[in-house]
Formats: sequence, structure tokens, C-alpha cells
Amino acid sequence: MTTDTSKYKLNHSMLRIKDPERSLKFYKHLGMSLIYKIPQPDAKFDLYFLAYDSPTAISHKSHWSDRQGILELTHNYGTENDPNYKPANGNSDPGRGFGHICISVDNIQAACQRIEAAGYKFQKKLSDGRMRHIAFALDPDDYWVEIISYNKAEETEGITETDPATYRLNHTMIRVKDHEKSLRFYKDMLGMSLLRTLENPSSGFNLYFLGYVPGANNDVTTSSLEGVLELTWNYGTEKDEDFKYHDGNSDPQGFGHIALSVDDLDAACERFEEKGVNWKKRLTDGRMKNVAFVLDPDGYWIEVVQNERYKATSKY
Repeated sequence: MTTDTSKYKLNHSMLRIKDPERSLKFYKHLGMSLIYKIPQPDAKFDLYFLAYDSPTAISHKSHWSDRQGILELTHNYGTENDPNYKPANGNSDPGRGFGHICISVDNIQAACQRIEAAGYKFQKKLSDGRMRHIAFALDPDDYWVEIISYNKAEETEGITETDPATYRLNHTMIRVKDHEKSLRFYKDMLGMSLLRTLENPSSGFNLYFLGYVPGANNDVTTSSLEGVLELTWNYGTEKDEDFKYHDGNSDPQGFGHIALSVDDLDAACERFEEKGVNWKKRLTDGRMKNVAFVLDPDGYWIEVVQNERYKATSKY
């Protein structure tokens, strides 16, 4: 058995939601389509997989497992009727860890105006603060959705139209305690490339953007991509023995995991085992023998699934 990490994809990010009707309406307003649904009535939850699927989308009509930039929404039955239920958005204690997902758009001013006109709220508008080229919208559960532009913001200032069919689910951001450990894990263990680094010494943090882009060498313009992982490192956390980010899977719950699709599930898991990963769930654990979960250095869960495009070379 062999596995080729250049065939891996950062397939999806999972968020728990309160009300699927409200969440689906929001993300469809952002141009996403429901490409796959897994109902689990016996276990009392449903999974919704959304992605950009217009004729101009990067992965138009591709199988869900052969894509990057999918958003998985997990709905546990009854939460929509519970006035006390609220997922943790990851940006305040005690649930601080996950930060946001990010949508890349054509004309950022027009895109933000369209979102606001639909009645949705913002954590940060374009006009707020010094950074006038990014915004953060809030989904129905108050998860932060960063809005960036793959066109230069100064060149789209006077444009009033925007086409959601051209948007992309660009990246998912998580905070990490020790950037060296995390970079080593995602590069050496998972086979990602470091696409870009933004250092902010005056503010005390760095941003690292990783993904599956063969040949990348820390100089990639990432705004037009899908399936990027952003790691945020705040200086000094690595020196605090007691410091720990929240993985989203213990109370308060919210973010669940990121997921990789791989060319050969058995071979990939064998490679992970040889490299000494920490497991949340091996393929042989439990009833679901077609999915595994590894843990990154901060305890974030990483699901591993079979890419259907390579199924002929795998038993899955």
C-alpha cells in the first residue's frame, strides 16, 4: 500500500448549528449550494455539506470527497427549539480556539453591502478599524465569516454588483499554541505546504497559511484558492505550560473538526501510524470503519476519509 500526499485535499470544516433552516438560508445567500446531506434519524442528527458549485466554481459537479472548501453543518435534533442552546463560536473563553471561516469574493464592497441588505450582522464592517480590505459577517450562530476579495479592494471601490456564484470558501482559521510544533505537524505529518506567512510583531502574532498546493514555497497568493488552513500564533503561548486552546468538542461545543480526503485510506492511516500521530479514532475503532480521526498538537480533531476518485485503488 502506498499513499501520495500530493493527492490529499483539505476537504471540509465542520460547525455545529442550532437551526438548519436559518443556517442554510444564510450560507445559500453567500452563494453556496447544498451538495450532500447525510440524515441520521436514529442517532438524531443530520449533516449538511455545502460548497460553491456553479459552472465557474473550482470543483463544479465534483464528488463531495474530491473537493476542497466544503462546509459541513451538524444539526442535533431539537436544538432549534431550545432557547438555552448556543454553539460556542470559538472567539471567547472558555471556548476560544477556532476563529473563523473565510469567503473570498469578487467585489468586496458590493458583497458586504449585499450581506448587510439581507439583514445579516457584522462583527467588523469594512469601514471599521484600520483594515479596510476585510470584513467579518456573523452567521445565525454568531460564527465569524471573514470576507476577503480575490480582486484588489481599491480597484472595486465603485463597483455595485457582485456575483455570489464566483465566491470561494477560502480558508478556516484555528489558533495554535506552538507554531513550530503545529507547522511541523501539518507539513511533515499531513503533507501540507506552507503557502504564505504574515508576521505581525507589533501586534504580537503571526499568521501561517497552509494547503495542498504542490511546489508552493511560502510565496503563494492565497485569496483565489479553496481549502486553505490558517494558523494563528500569539507570541508567548508556547512558553506557558498551562495554556491550552479549546478544540470545540467538549463543552462549550461549536467547531468540530477539519477533514482530509486521501487517495488510499488504509495507506494514509498506516503512514500516520508510522509517523507517530495521536489518534482520536483509528479505522478499526467503533462501528464506522471508513473514517479515522487524528489529533493535531493542540488537540483539534482531523477527520480522514477516502477520496472517491481514487476508490479503484482502495477498498473503501
